[in-house]
This record gives sequence, C-alpha cells and structure tokens, in this order.
Amino acid sequence: MSRRHDIDALRVIAFGLLILYHVGMVYVVDWGFHIKSPTLLSWVEWPMVAINRWRMSLLFLISGLALGLVLARRTPGALAARRSWRLLLPLAFGIVAIVPVQAYCEARMLGTIDAGYGAFLLRYLQFRPWPAGTFTGAEYGFTWNHLWYLPYLWAYTLAVLAVRPLLGRLGGSRLRDWLTTRGHWLLWLLPPAWYLVALVMLAPRFPSTHALVDDWFNHAGYFVAFGFGVLIAGSNVVWARLRAARWPLLGLALATGGVHVGLRAVGHLIDAGTLSPAPFLAVMPEAGWQGVSIVALSVYWWTALLALLAWGAHALDRPWPGLAYASEAVYPWYILHQSLIVLAAYWLIPLGLGPVWEPLGVLAITVAGCVLIHELLIRRVRWLRPLFGLAGDSGRRASPAPSPAVAQKSTPSRA
Repeated sequence: MSRRHDIDALRVIAFGLLILYHVGMVYVVDWGFHIKSPTLLSWVEWPMVAINRWRMSLLFLISGLALGLVLARRTPGALAARRSWRLLLPLAFGIVAIVPVQAYCEARMLGTIDAGYGAFLLRYLQFRPWPAGTFTGAEYGFTWNHLWYLPYLWAYTLAVLAVRPLLGRLGGSRLRDWLTTRGHWLLWLLPPAWYLVALVMLAPRFPSTHALVDDWFNHAGYFVAFGFGVLIAGSNVVWARLRAARWPLLGLALATGGVHVGLRAVGHLIDAGTLSPAPFLAVMPEAGWQGVSIVALSVYWWTALLALLAWGAHALDRPWPGLAYASEAVYPWYILHQSLIVLAAYWLIPLGLGPVWEPLGVLAITVAGCVLIHELLIRRVRWLRPLFGLAGDSGRRASPAPSPAVAQKSTPSRA
C-alpha cells in the first residue's frame, strides 16, 4: 500500500493557487473583497476567471477522494468523530483568533471603526451583531470569511457517512460497481449536465454567500465534485481511463474555457464601447450567446477537473522532494493566509508602492508569515497543532482534514 503522491501534490498546488487568487482579489477590478487597493490591475481578472470556475470544486473533489480512500478502513462513527474534530476545532479557533484581523482591517479601511485592535477584539468576542456594513458578516456578530470551506466540508462528509449505510442496503455498492465500470460514461456526462441545469435554474436565484444554509448553487457544484471523489477514489478502472483520456480532456477543457473566457472578454469590450455588438447579433441573438457561454462553462468546469486528475495521476504520482512537508503545511497555511494577505495589504496600501511592488510585497509578507508561523510555532507547539488541523504529535506526519494526506493506492479490484 503506497501513497497516492499525485493527490498530495494536487492538494498542495490547489492551495498554492488559492493564495495567489486571494492576493489577486486585492487588485482585481469590480470584485468585492475585504480590502481593496486603489492600485487596481485590469489584467488580473482574466487568469482569475479561468481558475475561479473550478478552483474550489477541485478542493472538494480532492477531499472527496480522501474520504473515499479511508471509508473501508474506519467505521462511519469513528470517521465522523475524527473529521468533526479536525474541521470544527480549527474553524472555531479561526473565527476567534485568526479571522478577526481581517474584519478589523476591513472596518478600518471602510472607516466604520476607529478603535484600536484590542478594543475591537473585545467587542468582537462578545459575538453580538454589529451595524450592517461595519465589515463583512458584521450583522451575524462574527465571520468565518475564507474558513467557510471547513463547515461545507464537514457537512458534506457527514451527509455521505449518513447515507452510506442506507445506500448499502438499497444495493448502492452494485450501482457503484456498474458506474465505475460499464456505466463510466455517465460519470463524464451527468455532472456537466447537472451543472448546466444549476447554472440556469439556481445561479440566478441563489448567488454565492458562503453562509452554508442558503448557498444552493455552490452546493450544486461542490457536493457533486465531493461525491465524485468519494465514488471513484478506489476505482482502478476509472483512474486508468482518466490517464488514457488525459489529452482529449485537456484539449476540451482548453477549448471550452477559451470560449467562455473569450465571450466574457467580448462582453467587456462591448460594454466599454470598444466593440460593436452588431456583428455578433447578426449571427445570433444575445440570449443565444449567453447560452453558448453557459454550456461552455459547464463543460469547462468538469473537463478541467478531470484533466487535472488525469494529468496528476500521469505525471505527479511519485515522491517529490519536500512533498511530505508541504502536505502537512497546507492546512495551517490555509487557515493563516487570507488574514496575512489582508493585514499585509492594510500595511502596504498607504505607502503607495505602485502596481508591481505592492502586490509583490503583499505576496512576500503572506508567504513569509505562513512559513515562520507554521515552522516556528505551529509545528513545534503541541497544543497549537490541533488548532490548525494537525495531529498532536509533532514527530509524525499529520494529515490535514480538508485534504487527502492519507490517500493511498487501492489494491486491484473491479471498482
């Protein structure tokens, strides 16, 4: 039983992209964030659009793979208890100790708070509602900001563990065997078809909130990705077919992603008056172009995820230098990174460093802060480790709950 190094590596890459993405949020035009620099960079939007369509679904897919690979080795009760501890404890700690700095910097930049951080924190820890608009989530009395991934992952994990015994009694294992062998084509077609329905029916009615209880469009994508990971985790047949189809999947992802991003760019040019809409409307009405963009997005979302899995399995399944260390560092860096980004931007924006040095400075401070806090404190202080999702024993390699550090190759089987 050897490790699935490709899944470990994909997890590290995905969280690395998350840090770059959140630094970009400080500078992208017209996208809301907890802190915005007056030095906005219009070009940042385009790589962020391309990544944004699948980045969080990839994290949930990887987490589903992690769960799928341990389902047969632990009881549902033990898994539920372990995942609850590894997800909810860091969430609670993050809400009271890590995230408040983001709320404070945001409120200071908005001019809604003029007190020092100590006074703000004493008021924040009372968990009483603030006037709406004081900072993001102020009306609830607290905020989890980027840590929303943890309660979502916890809810999805408990949902899978709860329905698994029922599915077993209803013949779910036979259905799984069929889906991962003769019916594998449904795994390629049903998710993008479902996502297309969600884009048409749910996206207009349920905009993204990251509040868990009302975020139905996001659930439609994230839970499908998570469930797919659980389903295929131990299927040698599916992994072999993914590797064999890696070039077509990559080509289809690039083509559909290009169509979606290209039509978005055309829309921007038309809105800016740079491009006339007449030639496009002569070919197809506006509703038709919107339909093409939505269909391209649904296919791009799914083929990008499959291509990443396929190429990861082909190229990354080997013990890379530093991978074990990076895999452990992922969870603490995830918890820390956005607060460090917001704090760094809060410090650097008044200096007017310009469009090159300011974002580079924010990125450098964020990475340096993650390295130093993780290496000098979190890894070495036993009682801090569980607060950041790591095992209490610093002498063993921890496996972060939101990511499949326990992923292992399955023994040959039909599914």
